[in-house]
Amino acid sequence: MTIHFGIIIIGDEILSGKRADKHLPKVIELLGARGLQLAFADYVGDDPARITATLARAFAGARESGDVVFSCGGIGATPDDHTRQCAAKALGVEMALHPEAKALITERMMDTAKEQGVPFDADRHDNIHRLNMGVFPVGADVILNPYNKIPGFTCKAGAGGIYFLPGFPVMAWPMMDGVLDTLYLHLHQKSAYIEKSIIVFGSMEATLTPLMLELEAKHAGIKVFSLPSVDHPTYGRHIELGVKGMPDAVGLAYPALLAGLARFDFKLGPELVRS
Repeated sequence: MTIHFGIIIIGDEILSGKRADKHLPKVIELLGARGLQLAFADYVGDDPARITATLARAFAGARESGDVVFSCGGIGATPDDHTRQCAAKALGVEMALHPEAKALITERMMDTAKEQGVPFDADRHDNIHRLNMGVFPVGADVILNPYNKIPGFTCKAGAGGIYFLPGFPVMAWPMMDGVLDTLYLHLHQKSAYIEKSIIVFGSMEATLTPLMLELEAKHAGIKVFSLPSVDHPTYGRHIELGVKGMPDAVGLAYPALLAGLARFDFKLGPELVRS
């Protein structure tokens, strides 16, 4: 089974432009550093029905294909935070205060009281309300938060699962690191994923399609890509044609790509390598 990684980013503030999303480029960076790739990304606002539907699709992918999905945002305890409740609804389970989450949140509240020089009162209304951040779908496990101890949670489904993290990057990113380096260390690639490409002038994508299909059919484990541009500041109108995958596979497929291009009378530009 090929495990695919995905991300769900939740919040009206992202879709309205009030805040710029930083999670997508970061998860691409974190996965890339481990020789892994992001397969899909979803953005959804603070609408419970849409969040539930998005999570239901993600859980289906986890059960059927072993997908590993990070969900960022909406796990707090304010009226516009719906992710915990929507996760339970998508799974068809009840919610309950997780005992480990309760202990961690209580520890954080005691630390805060100590920093403020006031006695800790567990029965104070706002402290009781904060425990709602530890009310998770039944069967969930906690994800430790090294920033302020308020945990996230994970719900497994088949071979995969969804990892629910805060929307704050300073919290979410170390938590992603922890998940990738503990639960999925066995998936890290020793050889970095790379891509090799070349700039092609004077061609249409339709002309190159048979060559692309031929390469994918003959070279297992690589993907062929074409990125057309009409107004590039350096190359103007062109197509970047390339292959991507593990180094050994790319090392065989890329010379075949160049040999295939030699059948045409195209002007070729520089070759590009990315890892």
